[in-house]
Amino acid sequence: MTSGSKALLGGTLLTVIALTASALAQHEGHGPPAATPAPAQTGASRKVTMEQLHQSGGVPSGWKFALPGGDPAKGRQVFVDLECYKCHAVQGESFPASGADAKNVGPELTGMGAQHPAEYFAESVLAPNAVILDGPGFTGPDGKSVMPSYADSLSVTQLVDLVAFLQGLTAGGHMHGAAPAAKTVDDYTVRLDYRGGGDHAGHAGHTGMAAAPGHLMVFVTDRASGEPVPYLPVSATIRAAGQPVRRVSLAPMVGGQGFHYGANVTLPDGAHSVTLTIGPLAVPTMASVKGRFTKPTTVVFERGA
Repeated sequence: MTSGSKALLGGTLLTVIALTASALAQHEGHGPPAATPAPAQTGASRKVTMEQLHQSGGVPSGWKFALPGGDPAKGRQVFVDLECYKCHAVQGESFPASGADAKNVGPELTGMGAQHPAEYFAESVLAPNAVILDGPGFTGPDGKSVMPSYADSLSVTQLVDLVAFLQGLTAGGHMHGAAPAAKTVDDYTVRLDYRGGGDHAGHAGHTGMAAAPGHLMVFVTDRASGEPVPYLPVSATIRAAGQPVRRVSLAPMVGGQGFHYGANVTLPDGAHSVTLTIGPLAVPTMASVKGRFTKPTTVVFERGA
């Protein structure tokens, strides 16, 4: 994006917005998403009493800001109108040739949608100096981000549409196997993430079958509070055409991404599915959650060819 392109959009001024995004690497997606993301955008609402609101500090328990969903097609047009393609390449898109000065070229955005939550993209657009990655294509001679701020150029609708477009850029990303994906089922929000055996500090190697087993991570959070739910029996069934079905038990563990259920396993390249089975909670529950976390739950994640 170029600062001169700001004049192309004369939307409503957006001067202040409080975003609670994880401190991930600026724009390029070299770190994993947060271990306990906000509940997925499913259109469901939460109801709380005024007393509960005040008891938890003015926000619902486990509350986290979640950017509303947008229109990816309209967001693509915003991307074009802002001339973002002059600094950011996107494989598979037919944008005009860049022609920009090489020293101002930012990171390629291909596959970036699988690397960051929506709120991080929004922060990068509105406040690019909130997180600065030190390196060519990110930092200018003044030590600040080469990305200009668009806080005064975009309406809220344009912002959420642009973020929706960026989140849709999942093909050809940095990860082997399945890109991070989240679904909300029964009492849970479940996020599946896979780091191939050829990855180094979040970087993927070549496409195809990983040379060594990667690490399958499943983050299970309470859909109401967003908090991790431990003490669950979790297993994964991996299916791919022409290969035997594989079933793996996932163990509770803590790593750089936080608490998750994980196992070292190789996911096949191309079309495959990972079916997660979550059993009833294995510890006693209090009256406040009576009847929850007791129903066996199945979640299916599919990856196309």
